[in-house]
Amino acid sequence: MDDALLAYNAGRVDALAGRRDATKAKDPATGADYRMGFLDGRIEIFRMFAGVREILDES
Repeated sequence: MDDALLAYNAGRVDALAGRRDATKAKDPATGADYRMGFLDGRIEIFRMFAGVREILDES
């Protein structure tokens, strides 16, 4: 369980930093968790940009 959470967090951190580690993503034991964290991080960035666009449109 700890490995899964660490892999998820690593994916999320990498997504927020704008980089993807292909080796971690392909790891058979934790790759799915890494990819899910990466996806969640990218969604978080998308929502942040959507919020900024919404604020700018209101101005």
